[in-house]
Amino acid sequence: MPKIRALCNLNHIFIARHAGLRFFYSVSAPWKFIKNWLPTLVWMVVIFTASADSRSFQHSYNLVVPLLHWLFPHLPLAQVDAIHHFLRKCAHVTEYAILALLLRHTLHQGLAPTTAPWSRRRAAAVLVLVFLYAASDEFHQSFVPGRTALFTDVLIDTAGGFLGLLVGGWFYWVRKKS
Repeated sequence: MPKIRALCNLNHIFIARHAGLRFFYSVSAPWKFIKNWLPTLVWMVVIFTASADSRSFQHSYNLVVPLLHWLFPHLPLAQVDAIHHFLRKCAHVTEYAILALLLRHTLHQGLAPTTAPWSRRRAAAVLVLVFLYAASDEFHQSFVPGRTALFTDVLIDTAGGFLGLLVGGWFYWVRKKS
């Protein structure tokens, strides 16, 4: 009788000892899927719930404007409002930069971990996914009272994804050189 190397071979469980019945079952696939997709899906839920807040403008306004008035007491209200608007758009860029990095990691680990981690093709796929999610997020906002759906926000979100990929690619390049 041939010797069986191990009960558990890498990520497979040995099912039967008889040669005619021998097969392996991959049990790591669900855990691999969860490990790769869970952070991305959680972040997508965070973005979705933030866009469902009908008073998000008021929430950030109540936090940012008093802080700006405290830091710069002589700043006119128009400039305070412009800074608040700018900070809100920076939040869009940041949340979608994080989403792009999570998607890039998910696609790299889940689909083809042996290929180059920073390829243009994968970056393009990530940007398409970021654009589609941003568009669906803005569509969702069109149904939330007090929120407006703006195509410029989709473009800002996609630019955030692009910026995230640029920063992530730069860190990869620097780490690879050293």
